[in-house]
Amino acid sequence: MSVIVAPRMVTGEELLAPAGVVVEGGRVVDVVAGPQVERLRADLTLPGGLLVPGLVDLQVNGYFGVDFVSATPAQWSAVARRLPETGVTAFAPTFITSPLDRLATGLRRAEDAMVAGQATNSVARIVGVHLEGPFLAGSQRGAHNAAFLRDPTDQALDLLLDAAAPGTLRLLTLAPERPGALDAVRRLAAAGVLVGLGHTDATAAQVSAAAAAGARMVTHLFNAQRGLHHREPGVAGAGLVDHRLTCGLILDLHHVVAEVARLTFAAAPGRVALVTDAVAAAGMPPGRYVLGDEPVAVEVGRPPVRDDGTLAGSGLRLDEAVANAVALGVDLVSAVAAASRVPADLLGRIDLGRIAPGAAADIVWLGDDLRARATWIGGKLVPVLSQPAADRGGSST
Repeated sequence: MSVIVAPRMVTGEELLAPAGVVVEGGRVVDVVAGPQVERLRADLTLPGGLLVPGLVDLQVNGYFGVDFVSATPAQWSAVARRLPETGVTAFAPTFITSPLDRLATGLRRAEDAMVAGQATNSVARIVGVHLEGPFLAGSQRGAHNAAFLRDPTDQALDLLLDAAAPGTLRLLTLAPERPGALDAVRRLAAAGVLVGLGHTDATAAQVSAAAAAGARMVTHLFNAQRGLHHREPGVAGAGLVDHRLTCGLILDLHHVVAEVARLTFAAAPGRVALVTDAVAAAGMPPGRYVLGDEPVAVEVGRPPVRDDGTLAGSGLRLDEAVANAVALGVDLVSAVAAASRVPADLLGRIDLGRIAPGAAADIVWLGDDLRARATWIGGKLVPVLSQPAADRGGSST
């Protein structure tokens, strides 16, 4: 058994000060707050900052020079070892639009990486793969290759669903206006795959129909989708008001500006999931990298872009997204929950994203600047494998 005491703790539901967490067997067994903290025999007393649940990122295309869709098992492992440096303890590796056979091969690699990761508490947990495509709208393709876009036919779904064990394909983003899309939503939802709506020119009515069929998320709200209009709410408007939908938000202040981010949190309280949409350039110095085999360029203080200037994911850290939200006036509890409990609940993982008895002891110490200072996975302190975050390049904020 071990006990960590901190001046403040966000459990995922509330702010406690001071607070202590008791860990045993990789799980949280007790949370103590207020004067009773003095009775704890602490193994570690933090001098400042706060404890928060391990962060959960639903959209990570790559990181630290690695693009997941083409990565080797060793590269998958390398990224999973280092993501805890950013406060992330669970994540969904994301494949952008590619030929179906390549996506299927990537899913098989992912299954192997998930099995390998379960054998250790020193790497971020892989909660399953997020396929962002290929069933997207050509008019809203963003950085996706138009040559590989297609309709979600039964044959295409067969190939992807059969490519790996149940649970490996965990999230799939599609455009609900494509032929056969609503049937695909129903089939995917029945198979336990979370469906997101993104890269789409759907109307609000089409979004509502997809939610009725089982879709539960809007992928990177406002980006690469029909925007908000006062006579046609579009994808963004529908996502903000439909309580069946959680809104993914890339809060690097480039993809969505401050005023729109504030609007999102105000309009959809408890339904915002902060994501990074990080690409291989994240955590790396300025230069040229790849996203789905296409080149992207990174300059200091700017997000990754294709050669034509199209935004191509981000170099954002998830702890940085939390800090950005707080700086915009979002209350601390809501900002932390948006990067932990909300995405965990969306996945149906009540064992993640919270500091509560019975939950996995995935815990992060954030400094007063809300940057990750230390991370525990299953109660085990994860070693830091690089220089401090403030000294690294590759961030888009």
